Amino acid sequence: MRMALFAGVALALLAGSARPTDAAAGMRFYSTGGWFMGGMNVPVRKHRVTRVKRAKSEPNKETGFGEMPKGPLQLVVSINTQKVTLFSNGVRVAQGPVSTGVRGHPTPMGVFSVIEKDRYHHSNIYSGAPMPYMQRITWSGVALHEGELPGHPASHGCIRMSHDFAKKLWPITKLGVRVIVARDELAPSEFAHAKLFVPRSKPAEPQTTMNVATEGVAQRTAKLAEATIELSDAAPDPKAAPVSSDEVKSSPTIDPLNPLVPRYKATDQPVKPSGQVAVFVSRKEKKVFVRQGFVPLFELPVAIDDPDQPLGTHVFTAAEVTGDGSGMRWNLMTVPIDQSVPVEHRHSRGRSKEPPKPVVHAKPPSTAAQALDRIHLPQQAVDRIVELLVPGSSLVVSDEGLGRETGRGTEFIVLTR
Repeated sequence: MRMALFAGVALALLAGSARPTDAAAGMRFYSTGGWFMGGMNVPVRKHRVTRVKRAKSEPNKETGFGEMPKGPLQLVVSINTQKVTLFSNGVRVAQGPVSTGVRGHPTPMGVFSVIEKDRYHHSNIYSGAPMPYMQRITWSGVALHEGELPGHPASHGCIRMSHDFAKKLWPITKLGVRVIVARDELAPSEFAHAKLFVPRSKPAEPQTTMNVATEGVAQRTAKLAEATIELSDAAPDPKAAPVSSDEVKSSPTIDPLNPLVPRYKATDQPVKPSGQVAVFVSRKEKKVFVRQGFVPLFELPVAIDDPDQPLGTHVFTAAEVTGDGSGMRWNLMTVPIDQSVPVEHRHSRGRSKEPPKPVVHAKPPSTAAQALDRIHLPQQAVDRIVELLVPGSSLVVSDEGLGRETGRGTEFIVLTR
């Protein structure tokens, strides 16, 4: 019995002493080397990172509007249909939806051109709102750009386009592209008239006035030299005959054109303007204005038959040189004007406090052909224009004057509302 009792106590003591060890063996502790399990350092299996091989993405290809006729581009925005239409060389290329200005912030209607482009533009008026693919048409904040299209006018004056249309339009336009905003959809049509400008043909033997004057001076100088020789033979001590400076100096060439005083520093202008020439005839101001590459060249008064009769607003665009280089093909877009619609003059300093007065035309405006028949440009203006004429050049005829938006870095902005 005693032996059995001692054996049971001994077994109990052994079991009690083993439990902490087993407990310790069942516990896990973490160290920098791994997990400890029962005093043994068991390294942790590291999970392998499976790298998924991604197929190489093809470079983004700019998809345009397909085959486009070579020639000047023109954009027409319709307020009524909320559409923008692109024409190339007078041919319709593409059309897309837009969202124009709401009541109180309307999109101005009239004749504009692209004057600035910025792919990643942000508004400096509306809290830096993004305006991707921005193409500005006024310095006061009106531009074409990608934006939300709810299916009706919803902007603060800008012309929102879809992402697809704005992206395709962006790479093909350049500064100076004509933009017309009208109530209805317009399309250019072929137009010919005797008073539209044609390139000047090169004379076979060019001879300038300066050359003629130089030849006359040389002849007079030779005669004076002969007379001096004869005097020296006749008299032993001759006195040199004074030669009048008026006889040896040619008269300066006078430019009959009065240069337009720019509204900005002359140092900001290009030395030699280049590119398409823009001509604007205003019945209101009775003048013709000429610019090239957004730079003012000159202005001159014009004569207009029946000055009380409206001319209408007509946009003539030189499409391409024809024949042997002595002709030019033109197209025409006439912008309809409501008989009693106030013309809003938007400008960078804000709107006038006085409400715009409705412009009421007692007589219907002339057709494009009738308008050209009534306008008589000075010959010196015509001569200068034909020297600069290239495809893409334009002639705008309107009853309106220069819009307040016309200024530095613009062509002629003519507001019809």
